[in-house]
Amino acid sequence: MRIAILGGTAFLSSELARQAVAAGHEVHLVARGESGAAPDGAHWHRADREAGAAALDGLAGDFDAVVDVTRQPHHAAWPLEALADRAAHWTLVSSCSVYATHDVPEADETADVLEPLPAGAPMASMEEYGPAKVRCELEVLGALPDRAHISRPGLLVGPGDPSDRFGYWPARLFRGGRVLLPRGERSSVQYVDVRDYAAFLLTAAERRLAGTFNAVGASRPWVDEVAEWLRVSGFDGEPAVAEDAWLDEQGVAPWAGPGSLPVWLPAGYEGFMTRTASGAVASGLRQRPLEETWADTLEWERRQGLDRERKAGLSEAREAELLGLLR
Repeated sequence: MRIAILGGTAFLSSELARQAVAAGHEVHLVARGESGAAPDGAHWHRADREAGAAALDGLAGDFDAVVDVTRQPHHAAWPLEALADRAAHWTLVSSCSVYATHDVPEADETADVLEPLPAGAPMASMEEYGPAKVRCELEVLGALPDRAHISRPGLLVGPGDPSDRFGYWPARLFRGGRVLLPRGERSSVQYVDVRDYAAFLLTAAERRLAGTFNAVGASRPWVDEVAEWLRVSGFDGEPAVAEDAWLDEQGVAPWAGPGSLPVWLPAGYEGFMTRTASGAVASGLRQRPLEETWADTLEWERRQGLDRERKAGLSEAREAELLGLLR
C-alpha cells in the first residue's frame, strides 16, 4: 500500500511507521520530527501543520490509506481538504476519552460522547482533549462517511511510552523492597501494547475497515492485575497496601502525573478501563502476553534510567515518606 501517516515520529506513530515499512508498504510521514527521527525506509516530509494546508504540499498522488493521530481539530481539517479525494481509506486515532461518562462498566461504542469543541476552535489545554477528539471525529466522518475508521484506543503501553504511566510499575517492582500499592477496590486495568495496536491499525487499513471501534485490551480488576504484575516481575519484596481514601488524604494522585500512583483509578471511573472492543477484536485486534510487554517495557525503562525524573509516579523519597506514615 501507499500510506500517509500524519505525525510519524512519536510513540504510536513511529511504531506504526516501522511496522508499515517492515511490511513492504510505501510510507510517507508528515511530522516536525521533534519526537525523533523517521524510521529507515520511510519518506519524511518535515512540516508543521500549524502552517495549514501548505504543510501537505509534498504529498503528491493517491494513497491507499491515511492515518492521522492529531488531537487538534484544525490539524484534522486541513489534511481532509487536501487528501480526502485521494485517499481510499482514512483512519483517525481518537480516544476513549471522548466518552461523556466513565462510571458504567462494559460500555461500547454507542455510549454518549462529550460535546465537541466548536468547529475551527483549537484545543487550548489538555482539559479539552476529549471534546477536541470528538470534533476531529466529526471532521473525518463529515468528509469520508464511508471510508473512515474512527479508532478509540484506551491506555497504550509498552517500550517507548513517554507518559511513564505503565512503565512506572516494572521499574518500581524491579527495585524491590517495600512498595506502596493502592487497594483499588473499585478500579480495573485495561491496556493494549502499542505494538499490537499499531498492527491492528495496519490490518484495518489493509481491509479498509470502516466505522467506529474501541481498541482496548482485556479488563481485569486492579487487585487481580497487580497480582499478575507481582508474578511476572518475580517480586520478592513487601507489598504495602494503602486504602484509596488514605492515599487521597495524603495527596497521592491517581492515573498519571508526578506524585501519582499511575494507572490506578478512584471510585467513579468503574467504566473507564472496562470498555468493550468486540468489534475491533473480530476485525483483527490482538493482545500479546503480559510477560512480553512487561519484559520489553522494563528493558526500555532500564535504558532510560530507573532513577530518572519521571512524568508519572512517586519519587523514591516521596514513597518512603508515605510508607513511613502508613506504618
